[in-house]
Amino acid sequence: MQPIQLGRMRVHKVHEMDSPVPLLSQLPGTTADDMRRLLGWYDQPDEVNADPESSFMTFSVHSWVIELDGKTILIDTCCGNHKDRELLPEVHQLNTDYLGNLKRAGFAPADIDMVMCTHLHFDHVGWNTYRDAETGEYKPTFPNARYLFGKTEYDAWQNTLRHDGVHTDTHLVECVDPIVSAGMADFIEADHEIAPGIRCEPSHGHTPGHVHVRISSQGHDAVITGDLMHHPMQVAMPYRQATFDMDKEAGRRTRMGFVEKYADSGVMVIGAHFAGPTAGHITTHGEGDVRFDGLGL
Repeated sequence: MQPIQLGRMRVHKVHEMDSPVPLLSQLPGTTADDMRRLLGWYDQPDEVNADPESSFMTFSVHSWVIELDGKTILIDTCCGNHKDRELLPEVHQLNTDYLGNLKRAGFAPADIDMVMCTHLHFDHVGWNTYRDAETGEYKPTFPNARYLFGKTEYDAWQNTLRHDGVHTDTHLVECVDPIVSAGMADFIEADHEIAPGIRCEPSHGHTPGHVHVRISSQGHDAVITGDLMHHPMQVAMPYRQATFDMDKEAGRRTRMGFVEKYADSGVMVIGAHFAGPTAGHITTHGEGDVRFDGLGL
């Protein structure tokens, strides 16, 4: 897609992969009434129809690179190549052309000044590191960058989640621990200002310290969602709990608050997993009819 220009900022999408999944596996409880409202504006017949049981959601896995005043800031780093994900065959030992897509967007790994991870799930930290073919070690992909990890998020994984017997820590061993060991990590608060006009906003629920990213420049405003929602259809039904949310009720409340805050606000919403359209605006069209009006990006 073409870069998004927001005042002084230019925002580039760097694609890794797409993954279609059954709708009800992600949004259990979705009803035929939900689908009727959704089909009033979401025209993707290969994905959705009136029957939630036979409908799908397509997740796009991608990063965003923000150019601002000579600096380059990378938001989320996807799944990564050659990573062990045996419990998730779709992303186990990937070999995608992500770095080629980064180059086609105009950037080499050494050009990235800052990497910011909205949270520490495997599909948002994967390209933090690469596997050295000779030694097998995982090394920082972006050698000149500072890596920003939410302090609340990092502490939750470090102190609880990686030891709870439920969540595996393979992705931390491969993609987070090497960054911390190299002294390249900064641990930030949930309202951290990344750069002038680029600020984190807390959105707990999907993970304990999840944040999304608000962007403002010369009267132009946007927000990168992180995983507080995964798909445009969640704009129409933010009240449905999402399978991937660690705290499902908190995630539901966060999503509903986000939709209420940004509906009819004029702020561009840029989806961390929206396959297309990836960017647009949340608009209301009557009682209970909330839509994601895509911009063709």
